[in-house]
Amino acid sequence: MGLLGTTNEQSYYSQSQTFTGDGSGSSGTVAFALTTTFFPTLPVFETEFDVFINGTQISTSNYSYSSPTLTFSSTNFNSAVQATNGAPLSGLIVLVRENSLSEAYGSYQHISLDNIISNFMVSYVGTEKIINRVRRADVAFHAQRALQEFSYDTFKSTKSFEVEVPTTLILPLPQDYVNYVKICWVEDGTGIERILYPTRSSSNPRSILQDSNYNFLYDNSTGSLLESQESRAFESFKSTKSADLNINSDSKIDDRYILSSSGRYGLTPENAQINGSYYIDQLKGNIHFSSSVSGKNIIIKYISDSLGTDDEMVVHKFAEEAMYKYLAHAILATKANIPEYIVNRFKKEKFAATRTAKLRLSNLKSEEIAQVMRNKSKVIKH
Repeated sequence: MGLLGTTNEQSYYSQSQTFTGDGSGSSGTVAFALTTTFFPTLPVFETEFDVFINGTQISTSNYSYSSPTLTFSSTNFNSAVQATNGAPLSGLIVLVRENSLSEAYGSYQHISLDNIISNFMVSYVGTEKIINRVRRADVAFHAQRALQEFSYDTFKSTKSFEVEVPTTLILPLPQDYVNYVKICWVEDGTGIERILYPTRSSSNPRSILQDSNYNFLYDNSTGSLLESQESRAFESFKSTKSADLNINSDSKIDDRYILSSSGRYGLTPENAQINGSYYIDQLKGNIHFSSSVSGKNIIIKYISDSLGTDDEMVVHKFAEEAMYKYLAHAILATKANIPEYIVNRFKKEKFAATRTAKLRLSNLKSEEIAQVMRNKSKVIKH
C-alpha cells in the first residue's frame, strides 16, 4: 500500500462522495453510508455538508444524518430527481459535499508524531539494535520535547490571527502563545502590513491605592493590597502619539548645532514612524497598544510549541530524520551504563541532522534569490 493509503483525489480536493440512485415510483435506496475513503474526517452533523441530486440541491428537511449514514425521506421530496419515498431516481448521481472544508491541504508533507514514535520503536529499539529496551511512554515524552524544541527555531511554525483593537487598547495574548514574531496593523484598501515596534519606555505596573497620607490601602477581608484597574503609566501611554516618544525634553544640545549637522538628537529609530507601538504585559497576559492603533485590524504572528492540539502534533518530512536522531540521543543520554562515546556519537548526529533540517526548511530557491538580487546595483547573469 502506498503512503497515500485509500485516500483518493476526490477526497483531497473536494471532500465529497458520490452515489448512483436506483429509485423508481415509490421505491429505491434511501440510505447511503459515507466512508473515510472520501471524508478523512467524517462529518458529525448534517449542517456540515450539502446534498445534490443531478446538480439540484436537496432541502435539508428531506434527509437526516446519523454518522456515517445519510437517509432520504418522503418529506419535501423533489419529484424531478426523487421517487416518492425520497430515493434518488435511477441513474442520477447523488453528490454529498462538505460545505466547509475541514481538512488541511498539503498534509502529505507532514508525518504524525504517533507515526514518528512507532517508526522509532521499530527501527531503533530491540535485540541487536542500539537501544535494547525502552518504554513507549518514555519515547513519547522525548518526542513531545523534541517537537517543542524544533518548533522554536527549526520548523516553520509561525501562527497568526487578525483582530480589531478595541477602544480599551488591550488585547489578550493568544491561547497557545509562546513568543511573538511580528505584530502589525493592516492598511485598509491595500492589505499592506504596517509593522508595530515594541516600546521599552513604558509598562503597566501594579498600581497600589493609597489614602491621603500615602498609606497603602488593604482589603478588609483578605488583607491584600487594593489596586486600581489601570496604572497611571498605561493611562498616559494610551494617549501618547508615536512622535512624542522621540521628544527629549532634557536635551541641552543647541538647536543650531542640530540644524547645521543635519541630525536629530535623541532620535529612537524604532519610534521614528507613525505606525504606533505596543508593549506586552507578561504578568497579566495582555498586549497594550498606543492610541494611534485604536480601531485598526491587528495581525499577531507568533510561535507556539506545536502541542496545543492533536492536529498540530506533526513533523515536516524534511525534519523526520532529525527527530529520530534527537530521540536516540535523548534516550541514550538518560539511560544508565551507556558508554559515553555512544552518547557523544548520537549527539553529533543529532546536531548534523538538525542543521540539515534547518537548511531544507529554509526553502531557499536560487532563481528567487537571483530575481531579488537583480533589483540591486550589480548585474547578475543567470
